[in-house]
Amino acid sequence: MIVHRPVLLLTRPRAASDALAEKIAARLGDTVDVVVSPLIEIVYLPGPLALSGVRGLIFTSGNGVEAAAALTPNRDLPAYCVGPSTTRQADAAGWRAEMAGPDAEALVQRLRVLHPDAPLLHLRGRHARGDIAGQLGAAGLPVREQIVYDQRPLPLSQAARACLQGPAPVIVPLFSPRSARLFAEEDPEPVAAVAAISHAVAEALPEGLARRVAVAEVPNGDAMLSLLEKLAASVLSG
Repeated sequence: MIVHRPVLLLTRPRAASDALAEKIAARLGDTVDVVVSPLIEIVYLPGPLALSGVRGLIFTSGNGVEAAAALTPNRDLPAYCVGPSTTRQADAAGWRAEMAGPDAEALVQRLRVLHPDAPLLHLRGRHARGDIAGQLGAAGLPVREQIVYDQRPLPLSQAARACLQGPAPVIVPLFSPRSARLFAEEDPEPVAAVAAISHAVAEALPEGLARRVAVAEVPNGDAMLSLLEKLAASVLSG
């Protein structure tokens, strides 16, 4: 019997998928194949940033950090970030970065308690879950928003469709509910497994899209990498 190596189909924006592919290669080696087919293209928007009177920044993604870094040389403001990766990126870009929580909900709770000098400015993408500014505003902490990048949908590539129709089991890591919906809209063949970064992502998947849906223990890249390793081993063992 021929045993096919699992295919990890990476659908994050190009830079994020390429970075994940490198980590997969370092951790899983030749036990898996990788196909990159972004479902979202990140497009940075022109400035300027509306920093007048702002006392701190909120970053909920690395894309927000990169977009903002290109729009202003100002690094005087504190930056409250979601997750270790975004925090490291903001710190490397020169801001006084603090991880305020592993996800947006935790960030809101932390800032409610911390109640830093305000107003704050949330630098985000056009498509975002939750209403951070609204939630914090209702708690008496003024927050403005500025959209600094767009997330435009892309179709699956021919290579991605070929692997979905091929004999090898396909595992798809998904990092946002929108990515889950975009993947479902491509009407793919049912995949062996989906690795979801959160329960919100898992809940956005229609029934029957995957034979197995597993959720990362915590919503970050390291936990997703561990989950992919477990799923690949599970698929290989049958």
